[in-house]
Amino acid sequence: MHVQIVLFDDFDPLDVIAPYEVLYAGGSASDGAVTVELVSAEGSREVISGTGGLALRATGAVDLERADLLLVPGASGRVGEPGEVPAEEAGAGEWKQDEFIPVLLGRTLTTGLPALLERAMADPRITVAAVCGGSLVLAMAGLLEGRHATTHHLGLDLLDATGARAVRARVVDDGDLITGAGVTSGLDLGLYLLEREVGPRVAHAVEELFTHERRGTVWRPRGRTPAAL
Repeated sequence: MHVQIVLFDDFDPLDVIAPYEVLYAGGSASDGAVTVELVSAEGSREVISGTGGLALRATGAVDLERADLLLVPGASGRVGEPGEVPAEEAGAGEWKQDEFIPVLLGRTLTTGLPALLERAMADPRITVAAVCGGSLVLAMAGLLEGRHATTHHLGLDLLDATGARAVRARVVDDGDLITGAGVTSGLDLGLYLLEREVGPRVAHAVEELFTHERRGTVWRPRGRTPAAL
């Protein structure tokens, strides 16, 4: 399984690093059955996150011929108070501290990323995953209508408003779409991906290495519909 984690301007570093480290360790524990790289829609470049100007380097471009799994992080910025209006946006290529997260996520729609994500979602060979606000990137691009997904709890209403079927769960597995909730869910999402793709023994070995016990139930659209509690 070759995983490409997509960087975009103002990404959240933990959304990227948590699954990257888990999947990289899973590759080591499985004799290379999993490989992972950082990419961007534009190709090899330094990409500045939304956290203190911290930057990571995309080593190449999104390549849907090579990717088995494409993972989209969220953005790092301000949630804002109810009714608060964003100030004037930074210019193209500028980094501005504490911009509103919905603004940062919406800015991805002006790049080449949505077209790539649409192609990935339409390709039966590729699984698309998202952490935190990454689900909203997919949803705002019109790609999650009718699909089960989760995101940070503060974004569930927005996710639902796009036509997605928002689920309040740590990880949601909707077949070729797998999403994680808040930022630390990237650890749980990565471990679940290892369990699903290369088996529970590898996932458990990485879980022990990181001394992290997975949280929450992986929600799937199957089984009996629960009665009201």
